Amino acid sequence: MLLTAPSGPSGRSGPPAPAERVQPLRRPRRWVATVVVLVPASQAVHGLLTNPFYQWDRFAYWVTRPVILDGLLVTLQVAAYSAVLGLLGGILLALGRLSASPVLRTVSWTYIWLLRSVPLVVVLLFLYNLSALYPTLSVGVPFGPALVTFDESKLATDMVVAAVGLSLVEAAYAAEVVRAGLLSVDQGQHEAAAALGLPKRYQFTRIVFPQALRSIVPGYVNQLIGLVKATSLVFYVSLLDLFGSVQSLGATYPGDVVPLLLVATAWYVVLTSVVSVMQFYVERYCGRGALRTMPPTPVQRARSGLRALRARVGKETAR
Repeated sequence: MLLTAPSGPSGRSGPPAPAERVQPLRRPRRWVATVVVLVPASQAVHGLLTNPFYQWDRFAYWVTRPVILDGLLVTLQVAAYSAVLGLLGGILLALGRLSASPVLRTVSWTYIWLLRSVPLVVVLLFLYNLSALYPTLSVGVPFGPALVTFDESKLATDMVVAAVGLSLVEAAYAAEVVRAGLLSVDQGQHEAAAALGLPKRYQFTRIVFPQALRSIVPGYVNQLIGLVKATSLVFYVSLLDLFGSVQSLGATYPGDVVPLLLVATAWYVVLTSVVSVMQFYVERYCGRGALRTMPPTPVQRARSGLRALRARVGKETAR
């Protein structure tokens, strides 16, 4: 037998009471902060687009000119060579600093200390004028006869000087990033790998370094962004990169200096943005196994927001 409790004074059940709508929490300070940020930002954008001083018509003319694109290609080449060589050099220097050999530790520390102390432009100019100090380079017996001799002026082209100079300095900074990443790996991982009797090389390549990448990637991508911007200094070694092309064109067309600087700014923003996007996906890849839920990609986030918006519109329409 099913018993029901009376819902009213007369003992007869009536229609259910309508559910009250949940009101969202009021956040007035958030709205005030939003207005305080958006108003100056919108004024800055409006002034940037409407001020005739920027000459946006000349910007549109120069932004895709062949001379600008050729300089952009040189910038990409120098940055790519320096990023790869700098990372490899940084790994070797980091291993040297963590080595049990006092000689390797001392040499690695001295190199890092010296190259981080000297300005990049000084390194580039020194390498550019290296032929005055060493007209020829040779390979042979130490303190003995030379077996092979090279003409330094023919070997060290402008591209080689730029890539080597940036790589030498980049390796010093990358070494500290890599060393910090290696030290962030839990000591138990080293002990477990050693207890299994794995070779040192296998321990590093398969266990330690993959885990250290989670800490290395964010710091080294910051170095890459700085490296992309540092390529503007190769103009001092007679290599016409993006900034060098803009400088030369600005001297030829003095009335277009501002739009040319905006062209260089726009392309540097594009390059650094691409590096930042690559950083997100590399971090996401390296985070596998360490995170229970992978962070959504921008496309996944946009789809989720679109689904939420559709659901909200559907609820409002049903009411």
